[in-house]
Order: sequence, then structure tokens, then C-alpha cells
Amino acid sequence: MSAIPIVALDMGSAREALALVERLGPSCSFYKVGSELFTAEGPAVVTTLRARGVDVFLDLKFHDIPNTVAGAVRSAVHAGATMLTVHASGGVRMLGAAVESAERSGGCRVMGVTILTSLDGAAVGESWGRTGAVSVEAEVLRLAGHCAGAGLHGIVCSGHETRMVVDRFGGALQPLVPGIRFSVGDAQDQARVMTPGSAASAGARYLVLGRAVTAAPDPVQAMGRVHAELAGITPSVG
Repeated sequence: MSAIPIVALDMGSAREALALVERLGPSCSFYKVGSELFTAEGPAVVTTLRARGVDVFLDLKFHDIPNTVAGAVRSAVHAGATMLTVHASGGVRMLGAAVESAERSGGCRVMGVTILTSLDGAAVGESWGRTGAVSVEAEVLRLAGHCAGAGLHGIVCSGHETRMVVDRFGGALQPLVPGIRFSVGDAQDQARVMTPGSAASAGARYLVLGRAVTAAPDPVQAMGRVHAELAGITPSVG
């Protein structure tokens, strides 16, 4: 299976989001709704997008007690979310509650967020109270193990960790890679970025594209570039 591109609707209104969806047309069929758009518009924006015939990745990174997360997942599924995120650091019980709630509510792919792509080893060590930098790779694998044990569909990690996740877990966890850029020199506020082709070659199942597409002079042309990079790439595990 080839990698699936997801365009991030990181904007403040449904009007802006729907205008981009309309502009991209058949070049994109999967969109991310994150904290900014969801806070501005609520669950209605998810339902509206689904009515347009596209899939919705609800990226709210739930992290709470198991019962609260289960309720949030249930509401997300009822709104129409195709896929959603929870923080892998919430623990195995919370992760399992999310998966069970998604299944009982009608089905939704649950992805565990490992280490945010805006963080490097030094930042993780600082925020977690560790002495010095930590190994991002080791932490991603540790959290991925929790996700696999709880039965999640996949994990969110950078393209730099994707290969080792695929090598360790095979098809049991589908990697979703954010921070996709056409040039690694265009990292902006991300610390660990990768190009579409490189991430797909490493085994990524989903690619989240933000400003590489949404801030492009011609978003349709940018999506064409994404599809061109992905053409002919066969992931090692699909």
C-alpha cells in the first residue's frame, strides 16, 4: 500500500478550510482538523467535511483519565472522524479505553502520538526532568510498544524513526509522519522533518502536509508534487 497524504487544515475558520478543500478538489481526499480549527468551529466542521466526501483525521491528542478519553473518542466518532490521536504517554489503560470506545462507537482508527516532531532529545529531557538529552529513538520505540499492546492502528512519529518502528513492529503499527517538507532546510518550527518521498520509502503509511501545501502559491500544484514523489515508491511493509 502506498502512503496516503493528509492536508492539515490549520486555520481559524470553516470558511477558510472549506475553500481550500474546494480548491484542492480530487487531488486530496484526507484532511486533518487540529486544535485551532476545532476550537474555532467545534465538531460541526468534522461533520461538514465528511459530508463533502473526504476523510477526517481529528488531531486533538487526547490525554486524560481512561473514562474521559473514552467519552471524547465516542464523541469524535459520532461527529464523523475517520482517524484520531491520543497521547501514547497516557498509559496502556488509557490507550486501551480509546481503542475499545472507537470500536463500540462504530469504528475509527486510533493513533498514538509518541514524541512531537517539534522536540529533539534535549527538549524531551528538559520537559521530562531527565538529566541531559534523551534518546528520541528509544522513547519512540518504548511508547510504540504501549500502542501495539493496546491494539492501536498506528503511531505518530517523525520520518527519522519510521524505519525502526517498521522493523520492530511490522504491519502491526501504521506510522503517520507529520512535519513533511519538500526540503529539509524548510523546517520552520519542526525539529525532525522529512520529504514525502523519503518518509514513504521509510515505511510511512500516512503523511501530514501543512504549510508545504497550504502556504504554497499554488496548492494544487504542490499536491501534484507530492503525488509525483510518491509515485512508484513501495513501502517495505504495507
